[in-house]
Amino acid sequence: MPTTIHRWCIWHITKKIPSKLNGYKGHAEIEQELSQVVWNSHSKDSFDRNWNDFLLNFGLVDNKWLSGMKSTQRSEIMHSFFNKFITRNSSLIQFVKQYDNCLGSREQAERESDAADFHTVIPCATKSSIEAQFQDVYTHQKFREVQTQFRGKVNCITRLTNSALGYSVYEVGEQVSSSIFNKFVVTYDSVAAEVKCQCLLFESRWILCRHALSVLSFERVSQVSSRYILERWSKKIKRRDTHIKSSHDEPLLEPRSKRFDELIFRSQNICEFASESEELTAILYRAYDNIMVEMESLKAKRRGHLLYLTKTPTWNPLTSFKALQGFEQEDVQKIG
Repeated sequence: MPTTIHRWCIWHITKKIPSKLNGYKGHAEIEQELSQVVWNSHSKDSFDRNWNDFLLNFGLVDNKWLSGMKSTQRSEIMHSFFNKFITRNSSLIQFVKQYDNCLGSREQAERESDAADFHTVIPCATKSSIEAQFQDVYTHQKFREVQTQFRGKVNCITRLTNSALGYSVYEVGEQVSSSIFNKFVVTYDSVAAEVKCQCLLFESRWILCRHALSVLSFERVSQVSSRYILERWSKKIKRRDTHIKSSHDEPLLEPRSKRFDELIFRSQNICEFASESEELTAILYRAYDNIMVEMESLKAKRRGHLLYLTKTPTWNPLTSFKALQGFEQEDVQKIG
């Protein structure tokens, strides 16, 4: 349609920046400033204001490619992971084969990440006990994202604007570039141990932002509430996606995967039947509780048996022979 408006997603825009701005003097600084505007504008109005200032400061008002851009409330995400294995010219057979290779690569990367999470430690970037709290729980990948926010605290200035009955309102000023200063309203409830920031980073990415962390430091908070530490990113969590079958699975895991599939198949029928009424559901709940107690008891007995075996001294033929030989010599002396 002639009136249709086509828009690029942010991934396509950032990919085209080098080719579109290389002709300008100081294009590296322009790219850096553009990135600051895009990622550090937290509302439509602030984006429009920062964008216009950016165009004026660098004399880019006449650039048709840049001046025609506007913010949009629609969020688009481009996953480039599969691009390493599949192209637009891939056949169906190639797609199936490469898709399997893609899963294998992903599984291998996850195993390596798990090993790194348990056997290595990323040093804290600050002296904050809150950062150490995240370091102890989160995977390396997620902890690096958290560390970015802790490092960003150095650009923040915190000012208390109002406080009453344990509820405080702060204004956090952040210098995001040489010409852009953003202000954020952060509230802190000391009774509920709850902090909220206007940037809504925690609500969108489930990571405490640098503005909230600045307020927590101002309040001398040493530990954050468990609501801010998500189990999904814990290095100790047991992921259920390990039961998904793949041709790259380790042979030792196949019997467990088969048992898992059989249990899921049988339990689905039971759950469908029990969901017909509250009485049937209650019966199933009681059965589940009893089964869990029985299984945990069995696991505890097995752990105790294994512990006993590891502590029981092993029989050594040479030691036993020497002991027997010594016993016989003592008996001969007594008889003599």
